[in-house]
Amino acid sequence: MTTSIQNRRTAALQTPSTFSENAVKDLAASLTALLADCFALYLKTKNFHWHMSGPHFRDHHLMLDEQADQIFAMTDPIAERARKIGGATLRSIGQIARQQRLLDNDADFVPPGTMLAELRDDNRQLTSILREVHVLCEEHGDVATASLVEVWIDETERRTWFLFESARAHG
Repeated sequence: MTTSIQNRRTAALQTPSTFSENAVKDLAASLTALLADCFALYLKTKNFHWHMSGPHFRDHHLMLDEQADQIFAMTDPIAERARKIGGATLRSIGQIARQQRLLDNDADFVPPGTMLAELRDDNRQLTSILREVHVLCEEHGDVATASLVEVWIDETERRTWFLFESARAHG
């Protein structure tokens, strides 16, 4: 392999940015961890969607599918934002597993009320994480990311509300 080809394959990303090196490092790390949490929550929501049971199956199954779609819709903008500011982002499932803060649930059976309560709590935790990202954005003057995060906070609070009300039916 010639040196020029090798250099192109190993060259740093070097995306132009108006942010300082420290801001890029902080923001990209925060966005990457957020992305890992979103993928973890997406898969958990789909897991519970696929394994839902009980008398409210249809309503819960459809609600969780809608919520999973909304969570998945966050992933590309999060990753692209990390790249736009000059950082890098997730590269593998292994990296997701190392960085996620939301817990998986691999149980063979989870009662419907427990599923809803667990997802409610996970969405509540995601809201807190999003607020932390927002504070970091304000510290570094990243108004574009802050604007996206504000929408995601609202969406996450809505999911939390729906899960709370749905879980109440299970006592």
